[in-house]
Amino acid sequence: MKITDIRATTVTVPLEAPLRHANGCHWGRFVRTIVEVEADNGLIGLGEMGGGGESSEAVFRGMRPYLLGHDPARLEQLRFRIANPTASLYNNRTQVLAALEFACLDLMGQAWGVPVSEILGGRLRDRVPFASYCFCRYPNPNTGQGEVRTIDQWVAFVRDMKQRCGFTTHKVKAGVFHPDYELEIYRAIAAQFPQDRVRFDPNAVWSTEQAIRFGRAIEDLNNDYLEDPVFGLNGMRLARQRLRIPLATNTVVVNFEQLAANILQPAVDVVLLDTTFWGGIRPCVKAASICESFQLGVAIHSSGELGIQLATMLHLAAVIPNLTFAADAHYHHLTDDILEGGPMHYEQGALAVPTGPGLGVRLDREKLRKYAELYRELGDYPYDQDPLRPGWAALVPNDRWADPHDDRIPDLRRR
Repeated sequence: MKITDIRATTVTVPLEAPLRHANGCHWGRFVRTIVEVEADNGLIGLGEMGGGGESSEAVFRGMRPYLLGHDPARLEQLRFRIANPTASLYNNRTQVLAALEFACLDLMGQAWGVPVSEILGGRLRDRVPFASYCFCRYPNPNTGQGEVRTIDQWVAFVRDMKQRCGFTTHKVKAGVFHPDYELEIYRAIAAQFPQDRVRFDPNAVWSTEQAIRFGRAIEDLNNDYLEDPVFGLNGMRLARQRLRIPLATNTVVVNFEQLAANILQPAVDVVLLDTTFWGGIRPCVKAASICESFQLGVAIHSSGELGIQLATMLHLAAVIPNLTFAADAHYHHLTDDILEGGPMHYEQGALAVPTGPGLGVRLDREKLRKYAELYRELGDYPYDQDPLRPGWAALVPNDRWADPHDDRIPDLRRR
């Protein structure tokens, strides 16, 4: 089997409401680049890549000389061809490699008639539990609905997610408001749903001192972990020495050198594996195996997926034995998907691992055209900017907090 073509299409799929985070905002939609890798047997493998609200089509057009004629099963050779670690000092293509790995694994699974999980060693679970992943949200500018800002709105959103999807783990995505206000939010959610697990993520914008103060104030709750309270391995290590709850990360352990450093001098207890940040599903499986050897916890990170990347997360979760936490996903904030059959459905807080050949998902061509046209209409958006705070940027550590009493609705038209 040889690769004969590669195509990339940028789509934008609406969210229920704009999602605010510590460093900016998802402006009411996700922008994703859908990758199709075609082989000489007529099969087409699917990949997906984000990009901070921007298209990545040009990058994949540049990959054609690297891919044409290549055997998709030779993934290690492809890794060094595209993302040689020395060459990547000048041109980091880790996430590009990930999207291409997804497509190659999809091709292999289709050609061999087996799901990707079987190529990766065989599934250990058929369903994967997920957390509710709760964001501060601006109101939808078209409907005025969907706002999550006040404490009552946060609690109501979690309640709605439990009813709609069955989640029993709740992740508070924070770092938008002052930590004291977000502490009230977190404790209110934990008090309202005492039987459920909770986790908190301020996106690494606190000082070490603030992380210690906050961490000690939540030690009595049913915590999974405190995720990325500060940026940097040393800051995390200092916080970990003074806290009695596990620390997790998806920012400071995202490659094997950082994982080795964390093992030699522990700074985090739980590593959130992201199939894009690590360069594909296979590196995540390898990292999970290392974590198993050194008794580090493992979870699945979300970087704002549509159904293709979600399928990669499900296949990863299916094959790693030491996955002891509910996975993260932005997926329930979306209003639609580009898959045949529509969006995947949660049952009792879990998603089924696809059983079809390859990734087990296929494109709905009509939806692909529809959301590609919507992208052409709306264009990119700046993931690292807040539409109601022009010129703002979070410091690290941050002291520029949003006002929780500001109830304005942003204008999210094309910039």
